[in-house]
Amino acid sequence: MIDAVVQRPNHVRERQRAYQASHSPIYYRLPRSRLYLGAYFTLFGVGMCGTVYGIYELVMGKPVRK
Repeated sequence: MIDAVVQRPNHVRERQRAYQASHSPIYYRLPRSRLYLGAYFTLFGVGMCGTVYGIYELVMGKPVRK
């Protein structure tokens, strides 16, 4: 039963050669890296916009009533 998991061919050397032969940046070499980086930068951008907006609201404050 466990032989299907244990007795498998080792493809590490082939995949390592293909990975190292790529000339793209290291963070774009994995299969879903563009998806992960896109989601990360989108969430980072939204978070930064929210932070800047919050700081702006705190600095400007409420208008003074006369």
